[in-house]
This record gives sequence, structure tokens and C-alpha cells, in this order.
Amino acid sequence: MQPQNHLLSATGTTIFTVMSALAVQHGAINLGQGFPDYDGPEDVIEAAAAALKDGRNQYPPLTGVPELRRAVAEANRRFYGIEVDPDREVVVTSGATEAITACLMAVLNPGDECVLLEPLYDTYLPVVRLLGAVPKLVRLSPPKWELPRAELAAAFGPKTKAILLNTPMNPSSKVFTAAELAFIADLLERHDAYAVCDEVYEHLTYDGWKHIPLMTLPGMRPRCMRVGSAGKTFSLTGWKVGYVTCDATLQPNVAKAHQNLTFTTPPNLQRAVAVGLAKDDGYFASLSGELQARRDLLAEGLARLGFAVLPAQGSYFVTADIRSVGFAGDDVAFCRALTEEAKVTAIPVTAFYAGPDAPNHYARFAFCKNEAVLREALARIGAWVAQRGDRREAG
Repeated sequence: MQPQNHLLSATGTTIFTVMSALAVQHGAINLGQGFPDYDGPEDVIEAAAAALKDGRNQYPPLTGVPELRRAVAEANRRFYGIEVDPDREVVVTSGATEAITACLMAVLNPGDECVLLEPLYDTYLPVVRLLGAVPKLVRLSPPKWELPRAELAAAFGPKTKAILLNTPMNPSSKVFTAAELAFIADLLERHDAYAVCDEVYEHLTYDGWKHIPLMTLPGMRPRCMRVGSAGKTFSLTGWKVGYVTCDATLQPNVAKAHQNLTFTTPPNLQRAVAVGLAKDDGYFASLSGELQARRDLLAEGLARLGFAVLPAQGSYFVTADIRSVGFAGDDVAFCRALTEEAKVTAIPVTAFYAGPDAPNHYARFAFCKNEAVLREALARIGAWVAQRGDRREAG
């Protein structure tokens, strides 16, 4: 048989699929994959159900139903002061992963260079490579995850076409500062490059941290493609509704890429998301407030058990240093043992690195779960840590 696509053949099964399957196999509490174990707002769900029965179930417009495009434009103005033409500067997609892919397709040609920041979401690198572009990796290091400015500047060159920027960042839970964004903006202007901005956790920030879209910085409006996610904003990850905000000069190519990936997105879900984006400020404040309480519950619980827990400024995740509880193996061995023995699943942070010598002593835990589930997970981890300590002492 002829060889299949070599890039896809060489790409392993996503770590989330592997660890979630292992969690099912061992009856473990899954704190690995970042999805809530509770439903989103009832009025948004009811709007989706009602929209199924209103006689508009055929193909919606390629770029999204007018209601949602208007709602995305209004959300940009309301939260960030970005004025957007809903007819010429918005594309609705089947999830944020598709949106990111469409944005990369819109600007990258084979041989172009695309700057990526490690640790990174695991679909970024395969997409860049499938497009024939060249990834240029720049590594942020724990525990502070500060932007390495000299290394980032060195990654930009004559072939740089774009940077893929994720803030709030998965898995580091970092929110990029205004100064860091200004440094990135300066590099983009000097090298005449674009930015694909993965901002799916835009409303999930804590401790007074505020998300700043790169698009709001001077000179960045025509260079940025800003990606949002209804799944993250409304705790409805299975709906797979994303949206791109970009300049009218970029929107046609993003739309053409979307046309060739999925063409369109279920119209009833689009109309329901439009209802969600129009919710009052209290909803968005309560969303981050409730998640911050869950973050604190998990982070403080892990700290009491002896884990060194890294700060989490945004997203769904906390990261813990496994060495602090005496685990001698790497993060993959830890997450496997935790799943099989403690019946709790986490994700090894090395899964978010492509370059060599990645830090291999951190595990990522998702806190977007019911409090009772988090408490039970902590109890299981505590018993496991104690048992391992007893065995070490006996040995």
C-alpha cells in the first residue's frame, strides 16, 4: 500500500484522549481534560432547544447567522472597546480549534515561519506543519512563565509570517501582561507579521487579572485574528461554537478556510450563543468568581498535601510540581500511577512541549468540576500520598 500522510501518521493520539480512556478504565475522577462536569446557563440551553423547532434548520450563512455575528461584534465593543463590522469582520466556526486552523490557513504559505510559545496546546504544531509552514518554538519556563524577550526576538526573522498567541494560556494559566503584549506588538510591526490570538479563556481570569486582547494595542487591529469560544464562556464545550474577529482584509481568507473545513455550524446553537453573549455583566462576573473558588479549593487542597502549586491567573487549570511529594519518576509515570492507584487523572505537562529537555516534573489538574468532585479527588490523592509515604518509610 502507498504510504499515508507522513505528518498525520507520525502524530500520536492526543494525550487528552489517552488519559481520559485510562480514567474510564480505572474508574478515576478525570481532572485531566478541561471540560466542566456541569451544564451551562439554562436560558442558553433553552434557546438552543427552541431554535431547533423554529423551522430554520437548513444551511445557515457561511460566516454565521446574523444574530450571532452581531452579538460577537457587540461583545467586542462591550468588553474591549473594539468596533467591529458584523458583516465583514466576523466568522463563526465549528469550535475554536477550527477557528485557529482557519486563521493559520488564511495567512500561512509553505515555507513561512510561525512563532509558537511553549508550553502549547497540542493541535497548534501539527496544523502549522500540515500547512507546510515552519514552526519556531520559544519556551516559557515555570514557575513564573515570564515571556523570554531575547529568545522571542531571536525567533522573528525575514520569513516570519505569524505568531500564535494563547492568553490566558493553557496549560500554564498565565495571563500576558500589558508590557509583554506591547513587546510582541512591536515585533509584529517590525517584521510585518500577523497574530492568531487564541483567547478562549478570555472571561476566565482571577485575582484581579484582566485579559487584554492583543488587537486592542496600537497598530494591531489589522494584524490580529481574535478567537473566542462559546464552549469555554458558557461551559458548553460539546457545542463546538467558536468565532473569529478580524480585519475586513483578513476575513475573506478566514471564511474561505472555514468553507473548506466545515462550511458552517449548527444554526440553533449559533442563535443560542447569541443569547448567551447578550447576558448581563453579572453572569460574566459570576463565571470567573465561581471558577476562582474552585481553583482555590483544588490549589489549597493540593498544597496541604505537600504539592508545590504554581500560580493560576486564568483558564481551567492548576499546575503542581510532583517532586514536592517525593515522586521520583517523570510526569507521565506520575499521571499513570495517580490514575491507576489513586483513581484521579491529571495531564503530564510534557505533553504540551515539542522541543527537547522539557520540564518533566509537573502535572496539570482541571478545576472546572463540581466542588464535591474536587473534594473527593483531593481525598483520594491524600490517601495515595500517605500510602506512598508509608511505603517509603517501611522500605
